[in-house]
Amino acid sequence: MIDKQRPDWNATIQGMFSRISRHYDLLNTLMSLGRDRHWRKFVLKYAAVPPDGSLLDVGAGTGKIALEAKSTYQDIRVTALDLTPDMMKVGKAQAGGGDILWINGDALELPFRDQSFDAVTSGFLMRNAPDVKKAFQEQFRVVQPGGRVICLDTCPPKYHVMKPLIYLYFKIGITFLGGMVSRQWDAYRYLPESIQAFKTPQELAGVMESAGFANVTYRRFMFDTVAIVIGERPPAA
Repeated sequence: MIDKQRPDWNATIQGMFSRISRHYDLLNTLMSLGRDRHWRKFVLKYAAVPPDGSLLDVGAGTGKIALEAKSTYQDIRVTALDLTPDMMKVGKAQAGGGDILWINGDALELPFRDQSFDAVTSGFLMRNAPDVKKAFQEQFRVVQPGGRVICLDTCPPKYHVMKPLIYLYFKIGITFLGGMVSRQWDAYRYLPESIQAFKTPQELAGVMESAGFANVTYRRFMFDTVAIVIGERPPAA
């Protein structure tokens, strides 16, 4: 049973991601059938960071979105924040890692001034956040008026003929693949459980709206198991 409200949740998540940090990127690519970079490109397209603008990636992990952003838009300033130092250590060692500002921090208490960034992104963060609305409120606070917040995450598939096979893949395929490669069986048992317990894209969009965002939309991928949710901080009056 997943209990995000327990007092040691952050320490538990941090420990889990520390243990899988060396294999995290490889397994994401394998489990997504190589589509993870495709989703990151959509995230950056929707972020619409202006020339010489600034991007914050929250829950950056090994920095895949941040690194992709800096590689694609070399003139923007990119900041990557994550709770787990070992994940960021992997990202810093990659090509381009030195061009990004890496900060160890909590997504529920972002250490930035109000309206500090032109856009804010996150990839597979919200499913692990103990308070999704609070995380969105913090992102709303630090993004500039008119700026976008983009959330990429896995979600429970809606009903269609493939749903039983998808759940079988989540429960058996992901657990087996992740456990065999990383030898961290508990971490890859947690993943399918957290997906099934997570919000639908419609529900996630509703939370964004309740946090103050306008023009909230979403797009689904990979048999409706992955979603990108886009929200905009209303322009200043």
